[in-house]
Amino acid sequence: MTRFIDVHSLVRLVDETGVPEFLVTLADALRDDFLRWREFDKKARVASHSHLGVIELMPVADDGAYAFKYVNGHPHNTQVGLPTVMAFGVLAEVDTGYPVLLSELTLTTALRTAATSAMAAKALARPDARSLAIIGNGSQSEFQALAFHALLGIQQVRVFDIDPHATDKLVRHLAACTSMEIIRAGSTAEAVRGADIVTTVTAYQGHATVLTPEMIEPGMHINAVGGDSPGKTELHPDVLRGARVFVEYEPQTRIEGEIQQLTPDFPVHELWRVLLGEVPGRERAEQVTVFDSVGFALEDYTALRCIQQLALERGVGRQIALVPELDDPKDLFGLTASGRRRAVLRRAA
Repeated sequence: MTRFIDVHSLVRLVDETGVPEFLVTLADALRDDFLRWREFDKKARVASHSHLGVIELMPVADDGAYAFKYVNGHPHNTQVGLPTVMAFGVLAEVDTGYPVLLSELTLTTALRTAATSAMAAKALARPDARSLAIIGNGSQSEFQALAFHALLGIQQVRVFDIDPHATDKLVRHLAACTSMEIIRAGSTAEAVRGADIVTTVTAYQGHATVLTPEMIEPGMHINAVGGDSPGKTELHPDVLRGARVFVEYEPQTRIEGEIQQLTPDFPVHELWRVLLGEVPGRERAEQVTVFDSVGFALEDYTALRCIQQLALERGVGRQIALVPELDDPKDLFGLTASGRRRAVLRRAA
């Protein structure tokens, strides 16, 4: 049987654990999996694009488990009452192909993205970073703020969105669940002025210039999250040219990330090499660093493994017959009405 984690089950796991604690658990597990990067069979995600959005499949595997995520990105969905991003995922045994877990990944994607952002910032931002600016105050924003607070000790968050209702929502939620100082800015430039770390997590489907060179200050770390598909970016190219840039999986990021704006030989560094100590991260305090984050399947693998472990420990979710259980594994037809009738006739005879 396959364990099924629906939205209500996942919310139960998160609420029982606590959002900050869940983010810390994810970040620790992510780091562990990034440290064994070479053990994974990796490939860029398979994407189907339309004029309104994208639908993607994201696969990855190691010797023991295979995982994939189905995920979309449709910025106009909010106008019809649907989330911009919706996702689910499967975890299966490599040896048999048997699916052991089917889980919601919409809420989980927000959690794992924030945990990945904070994990990367611990390796790349200045150790004394205490202020965060969040540009784009939609579904990801609360998780980003709480992850940076829990993992980096961020004490001040400055927020801005072109939609004031989104900022209202973010301020209301953060004020109710954290002691961070929350500053509502009137523009992107005002929000990032003096910030140690800047997270851009906008939903605009196109080449935007959310951050421009004159906004960038020495020593700033930029966590670029929203630019995650071909034709969708948030940073002016000169921001990248003036920074040391880090990515998850270079072949994918060249197509989907901020660096799609630059030539194929623009130098970048994969984050796992920094975590392993193979290449340096930040080289000096005044250096500008960019984590060009597009989301990679390994992060979903980690999230699914964490969900599986927590669900088993706490008895959350339910068992479903996603795959037939057969007395004779060669007799699939026997499940059908015709097959059952034939079995009854044989017994009667």
